[in-house]
Amino acid sequence: MPSVTIVDHPLVQHKLTLMRRKETPTAEFRRLVREVAMLLGYEITRDLPLTTVSVETPLMETEARVLAGKKLCIVTILRAGNGLLDGMLDLLPSARVGHVGIYRDPTSLQAVEYYYKVPQDIAERPVIVVDPMLATGNSAAAAIARLKRDGANDLRFACLLAAPEGVGHFHEAHPDVPIFTAAVDHGLDDHGYILPGLGDAGDRIYGTR
Repeated sequence: MPSVTIVDHPLVQHKLTLMRRKETPTAEFRRLVREVAMLLGYEITRDLPLTTVSVETPLMETEARVLAGKKLCIVTILRAGNGLLDGMLDLLPSARVGHVGIYRDPTSLQAVEYYYKVPQDIAERPVIVVDPMLATGNSAAAAIARLKRDGANDLRFACLLAAPEGVGHFHEAHPDVPIFTAAVDHGLDDHGYILPGLGDAGDRIYGTR
């Protein structure tokens, strides 16, 4: 899986295990998602370009490095992606934010778009698309395709968990977009849920089941 980076930092793996536990309460699950998102963000942004500026420290003037170019944009796939969005914004508080509303049809498992709002200059920004689960890959692939139609070309996808089927579908549709995840699990059940997974991430983040 050349397009997949598994972030196997001990803290990421420990927190992922806590999220997998069915007895983990909503408040703790939500906090863990936020924390893991921030840790994933460190790896995802490793290659952002830098430039040099002159700054005055308390002791002297010096040349130091800062991020170059347009501020990054984080695009969340509603609704569950908002759980990762908060952690990413903890790391990148000046980032712009876009939203793509997509739900998975329970019968066909295909992606259906119902909302789309991103910065007008999305084509000029690095973009991180966030969604907790890459299961069938249909929603993620549809969101990336929608962003590409608006000219976005510097794209990364971040999720907590992925299934081999989702990775395969996503890579077939968008071989140029790298995936960052905490783990690639065994596969999908008959309803398109990741096994062993952690259940429905959106329901667990918001306590709706």
